[in-house]
Amino acid sequence: MIVIDGSEGEGGGQVVRNSCALSLVTGQPFRITNARGKRQKPGLMRQHVTAIEAACAIGGAVCEGVAVGASDFTFTPGRVTPGEYHFAVGTAGSTGLVFQTLLMPLLLAGGPSRLVLEGGTHNMLAPPFDFMAKAFVPVVRRMGAQIEMRLVRHGFYPRGGGRIEVDIGPGTLAPVDCLDRGALRSVSGTALFAALAHNIAEREIVTARKLLPDWPEDAFAVRQLPDEQGPGNVLLLEAVFEHATEIVTGFGKLGVSAESLAKTAAHRMAGFLASDAFAGPYLADQLLLPFALAGSGSFTTVKPSQHALTARDIIERFTGQRWVFEQQSNGCHLVRRKRDA
Repeated sequence: MIVIDGSEGEGGGQVVRNSCALSLVTGQPFRITNARGKRQKPGLMRQHVTAIEAACAIGGAVCEGVAVGASDFTFTPGRVTPGEYHFAVGTAGSTGLVFQTLLMPLLLAGGPSRLVLEGGTHNMLAPPFDFMAKAFVPVVRRMGAQIEMRLVRHGFYPRGGGRIEVDIGPGTLAPVDCLDRGALRSVSGTALFAALAHNIAEREIVTARKLLPDWPEDAFAVRQLPDEQGPGNVLLLEAVFEHATEIVTGFGKLGVSAESLAKTAAHRMAGFLASDAFAGPYLADQLLLPFALAGSGSFTTVKPSQHALTARDIIERFTGQRWVFEQQSNGCHLVRRKRDA
């Protein structure tokens, strides 16, 4: 059994999600101690419990010690069964994080599957639906996957109530090289809000426009959602390249002004645009798992985050593969599998 200290590396929920996915794919059981040991509230939260329980449901796995607040648990995988599955995360727990846990095992299960996930679709500290559908999934499709995602209803913190649907076709993952993002084709900035004052979204757009002066005026928009989907607010900045898409998100929350939220998001987008990297820091985190399951391939990214380095270490524990980040002359990092000498 693989034993993992959940406080090592970034010390968060990614260790849990990647371990469940890799366990189901490789058939190796694991035990995690000190789950989310570096978080302000250590232990499993509702969304992590749902992800583990969902992994058990699709993979005939047996879990011991899984509960909200638990720090130690074991996971013994069975056989992944493709099919139709419906999971409710509860309140605004992230549907995207549950999707991350289940996608690779179902994709490689040998038959079609359909996922319905209810909960949060636009959460702090989690990839929003737009990022998953436009930045991450298209790369996995290039590797041979059949994946279609639909956002049925937005769900914001703390209420949740969102719904996404995912169709996953059977297939394998082929290695690809994603070194060049190509020419910039379009940009956009959209402030979504529900059951909040209209001027919050307007102030976000005004600030983003000032900090991204090269973007055309008609690239920015405010979109009001039905009140029953709120309260909630998110600013989405999107850059579409020939071969890749980057989405930077700012989440509205109490105590953070619209101007501050937009300033942080705009600076992050400007930093990515100034680089030559294919993948931003959050996309790099997520690409490591499918690339490892493909057995090879490469991509370029910005300076690796602690999340990415932790994902790399978990992958090595389950597969024996060592993935390296090699800084290039242009400041980007080349991510590739290190071959044995």
